[in-house]
Amino acid sequence: MTFRLVRFVFVSLLVLSAATTASAATVPTGFTDAVVASGLNNPTAMALAPDGRIFVCQQGGALRVIKNGALLATPFLTVTVDSSGERGLLGIAFDPNFVSNQLVYIYYTATTPTIHNRISRFTASGDVALAGSETIIMELPNLSSATNHNGGAMHFGPDGNLYVAVGENANAANAQSLSTRLGKMLRMTSTGGVPPDNPFINQTTGANQTIWALGLRNPFTFSFQGNTSRMFINDVGQNTWEEINDGIAGSNYGWPTCEGFCNPPNPSFRDPIFAYMNDAQTCAITGGAFYNPQAPQFPSNFIGNYFFADFCGGWIRRLDPSAGNAVSDFATGISLPVDLKVSPDGFLYYLARGAGSVNRIGFSAGADNIAPTVAITNPANNAIVARKSNVTITATASDNVGVARVEFLVNGGLQCTDTTAPYSCVWRVPNPMNRTHTIQARAFDAAGNNATATIQVRSN
Repeated sequence: MTFRLVRFVFVSLLVLSAATTASAATVPTGFTDAVVASGLNNPTAMALAPDGRIFVCQQGGALRVIKNGALLATPFLTVTVDSSGERGLLGIAFDPNFVSNQLVYIYYTATTPTIHNRISRFTASGDVALAGSETIIMELPNLSSATNHNGGAMHFGPDGNLYVAVGENANAANAQSLSTRLGKMLRMTSTGGVPPDNPFINQTTGANQTIWALGLRNPFTFSFQGNTSRMFINDVGQNTWEEINDGIAGSNYGWPTCEGFCNPPNPSFRDPIFAYMNDAQTCAITGGAFYNPQAPQFPSNFIGNYFFADFCGGWIRRLDPSAGNAVSDFATGISLPVDLKVSPDGFLYYLARGAGSVNRIGFSAGADNIAPTVAITNPANNAIVARKSNVTITATASDNVGVARVEFLVNGGLQCTDTTAPYSCVWRVPNPMNRTHTIQARAFDAAGNNATATIQVRSN
C-alpha cells in the first residue's frame, strides 16, 4: 500500500471517532449553501428518491432516510457488513420503476460465507424495507486481506440496465483480467442477468459476461448525463493522477500500465478526458454529477457542466464539456465530500462524510445582476506600439457565475471575441504614426451583465 493510500485510510479512520460540525461551504456570489440534515455516521453514498426523500448509506450497514429535511430515527434497513478500511455499505440505486414497484438496490460488503461485495434488492414499505424482502442480485468475487478499492457506486442507465463500479481490491492485475469482475464497470439487467449486447460476452463466461469496461483502479463514483447514454467515471489514482473518464462500452482505461494520460500514448487504452494531480491537499476524486436537471435554477452556462469533488481537498469543481473540458473552481470548505447529486428541481446536493451531513447548493433567483470584473493585461495603458505590427491584446475576466465571452474593441470597432480564458485578441496596428488608439475589453456573463476595461495606446 502506497503512502497516499495509507493517508487516505488514516483520514477515514479519524472521521470514525471525530466528525466535524455540519456547516455550509464557501460558494460563489449568488449561490446559497444550507445543511439539509446532519447526524449521519460515516456516510459513503446517497441517492435521491423520486418522491424527494434522500437515502444515505452509512458504512456500518444502516441505510438512513432524510424526509422533509429530517433524518428519520429508524433506518430503512440495516445489513451485516465488514466495515474495515473502505468496506461496508457503499452504494444505492432506485429501480427506474420505483414509484410502482418500490425496489431499492444496495451494494455492501457481506461477511458470509466469506468476505465479498454483494448487490441486493429490497422492497420498500413506506420508510422501511419490507421484512424478508432481500433478493441477492449478484455475489462479487471473494476479497483478499486488502480492505481498500471496493468501488460500490450504482446507477440505472437510460437503457434500463444496472451499471456498477467495482474496485480492483488493491490488486492491480485484476483490472486487466477478463477472468474477474474486480477493477471493472459492470452492466447487468435489473435481475442480475447479462444484456446480450455487452461488449465482452464472447470473451467471458458466466457472471463475467457482465463486464462492460475494464482497466480501472477504484471507480468510486460515476454519473450519467440526464437521460443520455453519456457517462463519466471518476477513478481514484495511486500516487499522481485523479481521473475523469468517458464511460464507453468495451473501453480499457489502462490501469495499472497508465495512471492519468498514457505517456507515451497507447492505442490500446482510453485516456481520461481530464486528470488532475494529487498532492498534499488532494487525494481522491470521490463525487460526480452532471448539471442537467428537469428544472434548472443555476445560470444557463452551468447546464451540461459536470461537478466533481475531492475527498481531502474538500472542494467541488466544475468541468465544461462544451469548452474543451475546461475546469473552474466552484465550492470549498467541505469536510471530506464523498458524493454529489443534482435534484430534478436544480439543486446540487453533496454528502460530507467529515461533517456527517447532506448539504444543498442553490442559486438565488435574481442574484445574477452582478457585473463581471475585467482588466486588460497587455498592452499597458499609455504604451507605445509599433505601427503595422501585430499586437496581442490580453485580458482577465471573472464573474460570480462565469464569463460567457470577452469582446475586444479598438477605437469603437469590434476586433474579435474570445469565449475561453485566457482571453486574447490579435490587433493589427494601422499605419499612421503618432495616433492615439482606444482599446476596450468588454466581459459578458450568461445573463448579459457586462463590464468594460479601457486603455489607450499610441502608435509610433
